[in-house]
Amino acid sequence: MAHDHHHTDLDWSEMAPLLEAQAELFTPLYERAIAWLAREVTEPGLIVDAGSGPGVVSCLFAEAFPGARVLAVDSARPLLERARDRAARRGFADRFDTLSGELPQVLAELEYPADLMWASRSLHHLGDQRAALAAFAARLAPGGTLALLEGGLPSRFLPRDLGIGRPGLQARLDAVQEEWFTRMRADLPGSVAETEDWPALLTSAGLKQTRTRSFLLDLPAPASDRTRAYVAAHLSRLRADVGAESLDADDLATLDRLLDAADPASVHRRPDLFVLTAYTVHTAVRPV
Repeated sequence: MAHDHHHTDLDWSEMAPLLEAQAELFTPLYERAIAWLAREVTEPGLIVDAGSGPGVVSCLFAEAFPGARVLAVDSARPLLERARDRAARRGFADRFDTLSGELPQVLAELEYPADLMWASRSLHHLGDQRAALAAFAARLAPGGTLALLEGGLPSRFLPRDLGIGRPGLQARLDAVQEEWFTRMRADLPGSVAETEDWPALLTSAGLKQTRTRSFLLDLPAPASDRTRAYVAAHLSRLRADVGAESLDADDLATLDRLLDAADPASVHRRPDLFVLTAYTVHTAVRPV
């Protein structure tokens, strides 16, 4: 069955502000994940962020590991420019580098193997995830750790009954996003269906000592202006890219009210807006 690529192709550079805002808002979650990794990993010399985006998390690694060099790797040069600017503003440009190219092939250009490689929701944008994991593992130093952020729980922003529209809107949005994700995966070059048993896939890549840990982000109501702006941007993207063809007229009307800053029921104004989500990190080690 043919798929319409127009609806699943992603312009990462265009998404830069949303990616940056989300990573900044989710910083407490990432900091807890990095603190866990710091207990699992001996002081790394080189940290590679494979699929770094605008470099928010790359810079958190640089802050957490002051003795390490950090390499942000991404295919979108404008995102890497943002990463370099962020590193310079934070005062560690002298140990922060970027590498532009398509994963996983670009990892062959690494001058040194990685002591810690972080891949946050980048693997699922590669057609053959098993082959990509093998390529990631091959660029680890002996004893090096691969940390894979995949999975977790869908984000929640709103109560089940919003007071407008039919209750359960976010559950229906989840279903729409799952269908979009399935189409996106199928549209990728060389796409291979894979059971998402990440510890098993890490083991199949020749890695050992798999561990898994989930990290919660809980930003309760009342929401900050930054939280409201992020939720509005997130829902706007869903409305434009995913929802228009997949949601019924009632749900679209509810979304439009949620996004109308003049509406008291909108995410810009309602007092019950929150953010609650969980991300899952899987790690494994290359044998010495």
